[in-house]
Amino acid sequence: MTYHEAIDWLYSTQQFGIKLGLEQPRRLLRETLSFPKPGVKVIHVAGTNGKGSTCAIIDALARAGGTRTGLFTSPHLIDFRERIQINGAHIPEETTASYLTHIKKHVSAWDHHPTFFELTLAVAMRHFREQACELIILETGMGGRLDATTAVPADLAVITPIALDHSQWLGETLREVAGEKAGIIVAGNPVLSSRQEPVARSVIEQQANELASPVEFVTEPLTGYGINLRGPHQRENAALALAALHQIGVPLNSDIVRQALSTVTWPGRFEPISNTPFILDGAHNPHAAEALATTWKQEYPTEKATLVFGAVEGKDTDKVLAILAPIAQHIHLTPIDSPRSLTLEELTAALPAGAPPHTQHPCLSEALAATQTSTAPILITGSLFLIGQAKAMLSAQCAPRSSSQ
Repeated sequence: MTYHEAIDWLYSTQQFGIKLGLEQPRRLLRETLSFPKPGVKVIHVAGTNGKGSTCAIIDALARAGGTRTGLFTSPHLIDFRERIQINGAHIPEETTASYLTHIKKHVSAWDHHPTFFELTLAVAMRHFREQACELIILETGMGGRLDATTAVPADLAVITPIALDHSQWLGETLREVAGEKAGIIVAGNPVLSSRQEPVARSVIEQQANELASPVEFVTEPLTGYGINLRGPHQRENAALALAALHQIGVPLNSDIVRQALSTVTWPGRFEPISNTPFILDGAHNPHAAEALATTWKQEYPTEKATLVFGAVEGKDTDKVLAILAPIAQHIHLTPIDSPRSLTLEELTAALPAGAPPHTQHPCLSEALAATQTSTAPILITGSLFLIGQAKAMLSAQCAPRSSSQ
């Protein structure tokens, strides 16, 4: 298959939905020879918010110290290959096509077809093995206990702040969700966690105790260094990332840390688009929305945002909008190019009482066009699907035009 044929086939497997469980991803990794080689360290990161940023910081710190890293994250914003990186470089198209062609043939006769996420993980792990990564950083897709990434034996479990999300899969209470996230803990191997609500902390401690795994809570933000990611919560993520690398023995010094933190990037998290008034942030649940509101007030203490907002079903959209409305002067509502998108009527119904003026738009391009007269910074938020669409549109608009021959 060509790259585009391979990606089309991979996306066709989304019809198999989400299947939580470890037996099938273990079989897939085993039969495609994709488990890590002996001596390769694996850091596994779970949590509700901050997973991706923490993974990105771990990756940046380790690379700055000379460690060859493999980074697996999700979802991607524009290009599928964002999910699989070695030393900051996306997996090549031809490599992706080759692995997917092989895997497609291998699983064609399986009674239960692997899911999109399981297949993507297998491609990543095969790539990391073939390219001799020394450290693999895995972000869970959802939950932890039955997430496909948990099929990979981890040397260190890292847990970022836990809040309610994906309730239909992970549970209706914080205790239930924490139990799923703590499911990444490996017997006898260490655990690091961010500050947690008391209930979540108790669940993590109990799980670690049962498995004889030493646990440490990183409760203070990292200070004394500049960091290229906006918001006070990123200093907490940085402290957790730094502790993770110390825990597994990656050599670091203050110069390495300073250099890595000053250049680390993570798309779609309070990301300003160069030479435009646009800022992108995928705050899709109340916990993330609170972090976004705090960051906004820190970065723009005297200004309110022109807000462009869209969301998908299954999220606490009314709570997210209640948190974000006070930092907005006008809200532009738009559906997302996704079958799970909330309609304009549903978005409007989710607005809190006393919300600033709002305008409905049939699509994102019209919402962006309507912001052209805004004198305020323009904040696009609500869903990572929306952020990906907006980033692609804005990147195309800002791309330099080639000169005529």
